[in-house]
Amino acid sequence: MCGFVGFSSFKKNISNKFCEDILVQMNSTLSRRGPDEDGIYLGNHICLGHKRLIVIDPEGGKQPMVSTASYGDYVIVYNGQLYNTKELKETLILNGFSFNGHCDTEVLLKSYIYYGKDVVNHLNGIFAFAIWDCKNNCVFLARDHFGVKPLFYTIFNDTLIFASELKAIFKYPGIEKIVDSQGICELFGIGPSHTPGTTIYKNIYELKPAHYAVFNQDGLNIEKYWRLVSKPHTDSFEETCEKVKFLLHDSITRQLVSDVPLCTFLSGGLDSSIITKFASDYCKEQNFPPLNTYSIDYVDNDKNFVKSDFQPNSDNYYINLMTKNLHTNHHNIVIDTPELSKNLEDSMVARDMPGMADIDSSLLLFCKEVKAKGVIVSLTGECADEIFGGYPWFFREDSLRSGTFPWSIAITERQNLLNSEISKKVNLKEYIDYRYFESLNEVEILDIDSGETAEKRKISHLTLNWFMQTLLDRSDRMAMYNGFELRVPFCDYRLAEYVWNIPWEMKALNGREKGLLRYICKDFLPGEIVDRKKSPYPKTHNPTYLKEVKNMLTKIMENKDAPINNLLNRDYILDILSSNGTAFKRPWFGQLMTRTTTYGIFVSSEYVA
Repeated sequence: MCGFVGFSSFKKNISNKFCEDILVQMNSTLSRRGPDEDGIYLGNHICLGHKRLIVIDPEGGKQPMVSTASYGDYVIVYNGQLYNTKELKETLILNGFSFNGHCDTEVLLKSYIYYGKDVVNHLNGIFAFAIWDCKNNCVFLARDHFGVKPLFYTIFNDTLIFASELKAIFKYPGIEKIVDSQGICELFGIGPSHTPGTTIYKNIYELKPAHYAVFNQDGLNIEKYWRLVSKPHTDSFEETCEKVKFLLHDSITRQLVSDVPLCTFLSGGLDSSIITKFASDYCKEQNFPPLNTYSIDYVDNDKNFVKSDFQPNSDNYYINLMTKNLHTNHHNIVIDTPELSKNLEDSMVARDMPGMADIDSSLLLFCKEVKAKGVIVSLTGECADEIFGGYPWFFREDSLRSGTFPWSIAITERQNLLNSEISKKVNLKEYIDYRYFESLNEVEILDIDSGETAEKRKISHLTLNWFMQTLLDRSDRMAMYNGFELRVPFCDYRLAEYVWNIPWEMKALNGREKGLLRYICKDFLPGEIVDRKKSPYPKTHNPTYLKEVKNMLTKIMENKDAPINNLLNRDYILDILSSNGTAFKRPWFGQLMTRTTTYGIFVSSEYVA
């Protein structure tokens, strides 16, 4: 896992000291993504920089990686991990290619030389990369099926500038941070989610998931290479169970490849328990040392935990239940309140914009602590709820009939937050409605779909393309800020393709969230784990955290000239503060971002202001 930057122009020669200095400055912003090595490449029309986190083949995986042909250089900078490296390499060897090492970077570069732009249809993994193609005199950019790995770009003065993070793009001379009306709508209407392809900054974009781009002397051309296709599901129930189990096992074991220490995150929930069970069995079969597992908790959570519909129980009992009979070494990371609040700013810097407040800073700290134990890579249970239908809004009528994104229904409250002058010019509901119906129009409903399956295709599409993207962004930025790699086996595109077409009545077996997945796991997981009600990512219940972020926000608001007042309605925020958060009546986002997190969002807004 790594980070990369680059820029390309066909109007001028950019192989000079001035451009090299720009490249080095851009690249330096990504040191946290790649703390182990760096490198640059300069050509007449291309400048590429790379920061490396070593996971595979320390000597053979150096970047930018060059493959020289008779007509020039092919050069790649790459962030990600391929999980079908072995199969690709075998095909390439049969077709006359030779290799200097065993890293996936070399396999990816030579796969592009062999397949051209069709290479994206042969990849299984998480990736974002840029390749200078000497034969076709172009830059080729691509991003994985679900956008696990980031890639941002802009065009400025006939130059394409691209990078793994926004902060690197802003190091290019002349590019400004401008938040226009669309940016306000994205930040305060959609946020912390975002419309695929957009950012909150004017003229700065992301390459959408499952897209590639070609930049040459004619400009930039972007194409979509993959999507979920609706088609009849013809497998029997037994065949469906076997296929899902095979795809899960195959995805998890493929993602255990690493030349550095690897672990899993274990919460005792269904999803992380599946990952840990398969990974632990694999380590035992291969005579590897016991798998290390990690969980997160907070100081005094045992005293302060409050049961709710969304968080019905704490994790510790279930974690112990899982680790008791597995080939594992378990470690519990405990985070204290002051650390959470102090790292709110770091989590913003990691995202380059306000995100999920303590939900971000807690993961950032979790990854930091696990990395300090000497571990570089972890597998997580992220994305199972999106793929298999695990969220409350798949079942609640009020959510299904909300007419908007069901995890973000506080539209009136969000509008009221805006400074009065901005609020006159920006209609958040109008923008949200536009994006909501635009997205729904992409859903392909079959004539044979039952009414329930058709309805759940729509909510699944929204969840996959909006909510899941938000969590994937969070995972990448918070982990990579610590030079730490998170892998997401449930996000395997083959698994998503198959489950997408399973009828809802089968997917939600027995009327339960992730009912089919629970049924499949009943023979190899403890019954209490299989039947455990969904419990989201653990957060602090310590009242001192609410007090701390409230104090942080109060100090900001004491200054009437604080930049935040250029964006937000100061009187409304003061009402929220004086009511101890109850004046903001609905969760900001999903089931976790409640009043404590909302304070953190306001504090974060100072970053943009």
